[in-house]
Amino acid sequence: MKEVTYVAILGYGTVGSGAAEVLTSNAERIEQRYGRRVEIKYILDLREFPEDPLGDRVVHDFSVIEHDPEVSIVLEMMGGIHPAYDFSAAAIRAGKSVVTSNKAVVEKCGAELLGLAAENRVRYLYEASVG
Repeated sequence: MKEVTYVAILGYGTVGSGAAEVLTSNAERIEQRYGRRVEIKYILDLREFPEDPLGDRVVHDFSVIEHDPEVSIVLEMMGGIHPAYDFSAAAIRAGKSVVTSNKAVVEKCGAELLGLAAENRVRYLYEASVG
C-alpha cells in the first residue's frame, strides 16, 4: 500500500471546491506521478455541505487541522487577509506547507509567510496568476 499525503482545504467556495474536484477526479493520475495517494482529510468552512460527496470532511474549527500531524499540506482558498493569513501562518508554524490562491495575502504578507516557511522548513506556494 502506498503512503498517503493528507491535505486540508480552507474555504469551499468556487476555488476551494474546484481544487477538491481536481484532486479527487485526478487522484489516480496524481498518485502515478507523485508516487503517493493524495487525500483530502478536512475542508474548513462556515457552512455545511450535506449533499456534497466530501461533506463529511467539513470542519468548522481550524485547530482540528492545525493539530493533526497527518495533514502536511494546507490549501488556503479563503480570500481576504483575515483569517486567511492567520490560518496560513499557524499552519506553517505547525510544520505544514501552504498553497494559496489568495492575491491579497500574497501581496500584503507574502514575504513574511515565505520567510516563516523557510524558518519552519516547509513551503509557501502560490499559483502563477497570484504572483
